[in-house]
Amino acid sequence: MYFPGKTKLTPDDANVVINRGPGLFDEADEIHVSVLFKHDVSRGHYLAHQWEKAAPVKLGGVAFDEPGGDFVPGLYVKHGAVITSRGCHNRCWFCSVWRREGQVRELPITEGWNVLDDNLLACREQHIRDVFSMLEIQKRYHRVQFTGGFEARLLKDWHIDLLLKVKPEQMFYAYDTDDDFEPLVEASRKLRCAGFTRRHLRCYVLVGYDRDTFAKAECRLRKTLSFGFSPMAMLYMNERGQRQESWRSFQREWSRPAIIFSIKESSHVNGSKNIG
Repeated sequence: MYFPGKTKLTPDDANVVINRGPGLFDEADEIHVSVLFKHDVSRGHYLAHQWEKAAPVKLGGVAFDEPGGDFVPGLYVKHGAVITSRGCHNRCWFCSVWRREGQVRELPITEGWNVLDDNLLACREQHIRDVFSMLEIQKRYHRVQFTGGFEARLLKDWHIDLLLKVKPEQMFYAYDTDDDFEPLVEASRKLRCAGFTRRHLRCYVLVGYDRDTFAKAECRLRKTLSFGFSPMAMLYMNERGQRQESWRSFQREWSRPAIIFSIKESSHVNGSKNIG
């Protein structure tokens, strides 16, 4: 497998090559060039052309808006990551998931401890319970995480009961639009009453889209802190895979927990009533 770039979820086994052409001793029966980001598409085409000299090449990936099939552990993402469903019932203007994958569809459940589903809570109750049954076994050896993101509006009491059983290291929610605010506040209240703390509760906060400003974005991020989540700024990317470069520094600052917690502490000193 060949990738133009590397992320935290890129596989790290011996069959993975990052951003280079074939060497003198490289051999393969078939080569897959996987492209995650649209700004890497041209590099993906270049790598595919280079590797055609070594073996037949398949070029694809999320950047080409190709819907995914059944999930294969360790293929295209690091071992331990797992996807049990694809798609989303929402049609958010800023999101490519529903355009690429369509409505939520459930996949065969494989083993893993970092759940990447686009919208797991939109699945059928039995599917969700089956996923958590798998995770209960996994937690004996690994710390469970939900980094794909939960939709706070869909969170129910029985979901929280399941979360208490698997004791996740972290779970992400999303604050993308104003409509997300009240459901997030309610989800925070229920989750904190169940014993979860800011160490477990993370929240993706969309920033840098058209007509957004640093002041507006910081207000949303600080509100997220105030009702008990540790925010992570997610920089908006348009349909061509472009981001506003002027937002890079702001996004980095609001994605580092150490900096975020220092902001929380300074808010306490200034008399702010944050939820701890």
